[in-house]
Amino acid sequence: MNQDKVKELVSAALNENDSLFLIDLAFSADNKIKVVVDGDNGVPLSECVRISRKIEHNLDREEEDFSLEVTSPDITKPLKVQRQYHKNINKILKVKTATQEYEGALTKVTEDYIVIQWKTREPKPIGKGKHTVEKTATIAYNDIKEATVKIIF
Repeated sequence: MNQDKVKELVSAALNENDSLFLIDLAFSADNKIKVVVDGDNGVPLSECVRISRKIEHNLDREEEDFSLEVTSPDITKPLKVQRQYHKNINKILKVKTATQEYEGALTKVTEDYIVIQWKTREPKPIGKGKHTVEKTATIAYNDIKEATVKIIF
């Protein structure tokens, strides 16, 4: 399987729609090609079909047989690409670093870090009882081990 040709075809297909971006491109030993794409506003099924056709029609099955899967990312899977964070602003994320775990609303995304905010109950500094405080964490991309969108029903 000519992986460079497949990469070029995927890139060309994605260039036709600026809101789409590549999450993963995997090749298995038995010529299975898996393309995972995401979009700033989601990925309609029609776009998966279009990308699949663009790739499939430019590869020769007579030369080498293959299977092709073009899909959008599973919502339960961790975020892989920085652009995925942008589309999830104001959603609840679970973020794991080497030392801590956070769960809160994604409020800001920059080139170097994300900002998560959440509310928690803490003991009052003076007197008995607890009060609600808002916490903020700034987390560099390099420190993120895993980040997933929390599914709320």
